[in-house]
Amino acid sequence: MNTKQWIVDDGTDLSTTYPQLSQPAQLLRENEVVAFPTETVYGLGANAFSDEAVRKIYEAKGRPSDNPLIVHIASISKLDEIVQDIPEYAYKLMNEFWPGPLTLILPKKGNKLSTIVTAGLDTVGVRMPNHPVALKLIQEADVPIAAPSANKSGKPSPTHASHVYHDLNGKISGIVDGGATGVGVESTVLDCTTTVPTILRPGGVTKEQLESVIGEVTIDQALLEEGHAPKSPGMKYTHYAPNAPVFVVHGGVSFLQEIIDQYQKEGKKVGVLTTEEHLPLLHAHKVITCGTLTNLQTVAAQLYDVLRKFDEEDIDLILSESFPYDGVGEAIMNRLLKAAGNKVIK
Repeated sequence: MNTKQWIVDDGTDLSTTYPQLSQPAQLLRENEVVAFPTETVYGLGANAFSDEAVRKIYEAKGRPSDNPLIVHIASISKLDEIVQDIPEYAYKLMNEFWPGPLTLILPKKGNKLSTIVTAGLDTVGVRMPNHPVALKLIQEADVPIAAPSANKSGKPSPTHASHVYHDLNGKISGIVDGGATGVGVESTVLDCTTTVPTILRPGGVTKEQLESVIGEVTIDQALLEEGHAPKSPGMKYTHYAPNAPVFVVHGGVSFLQEIIDQYQKEGKKVGVLTTEEHLPLLHAHKVITCGTLTNLQTVAAQLYDVLRKFDEEDIDLILSESFPYDGVGEAIMNRLLKAAGNKVIK
C-alpha cells in the first residue's frame, strides 16, 4: 500500500481552510484509514459507522479487537447520532473542556456505530479534539471518526508525523502532517455512566479541573490497584514501551545515580530519562531530558518522543526518574508505569 502524506500548517491560524484535506476526507468516506494530528497525539482515523473501515485500524496497529476505540466528532450537534441519556453534568464538561483532551463515556444510541468500535459494549467514548486540522478533517469527512493513537500497538504514541510514518508506512492510506502535537499524552477518559463520574484514564484534563466544574469525581480502581481489569480504551494492555526495558526509579537523584552505577558495573549500557534540572547530576551511557519539574506539562509534551529516541541509542535498559502525581503528573506516571510494565525500583 502506498501511504500518501499531506503537509498542512500547525493549526495556529484558525482562518485556514486546509484545501489539502479534501483527499484524506474522501478516503475516510471511502472507509480507508488516515492518520491525523490532534492536540494530544496523532490519531489513526476511520469511519466509525463502518465495520470494514474500523477493522483496518486494528489490522494496521496490530491492536487486539477487544479494546474499544474513542469516537471523534467536530460538533456537539453530532452527539445525537451516536449516544443517548446524556447527564446534565456531561454537558457542563463539554461546555468547559470541548474541544479538548477529555473523552466522555456515554450510553450508545441505536446500531449505527460499528460494534467493533465499542468492542460489543453498550457504551462509547466520545471526544472533540482541540486541533483545527482534526476538526476540519472530521467536518469534511462528515462521519464520526474512530481513532486510537496512530502507532504500532504497544509502542509509544506518536507526537510527530514522522513517528506515524515509522510505525505504519505501507499499512495505511495516508498521513496528514500537522507538525508536533501539543499536550503529548492522550485525553482523560471519564465514565459518565457510573453513580459518581469515574476517571478511567488520566490525561490532559486533571481530576482537579473536572471537580472544579461538576464536584466529586472518583478514580477507577484499576488505576489504583493491580488485579482490577481496566475499562478504558487504550488501558487494557501494555503500552508506550520502547525496545529496551524501562524501570521507574523512586527515591531521588542520588539514589537514581546509585542504580545507574550498579547496572554499569555489570557492563550494562544505561539510558536515563530525566528532567533539565537533574541533567548535570546524572552520568550514564545516554541521558535524555524530558521537560522540567517546574512545568510538568513540558514533560507530558515530550514523553513519547523521548521514549522513541531511546530506540535510536545503543542501550540495554532505561531508568526513568519518577514524577509528582499532582495535576498532569498523574497521566505522566500512568504512561511511564505502562511503558515499564509496572517495573519499579525503590
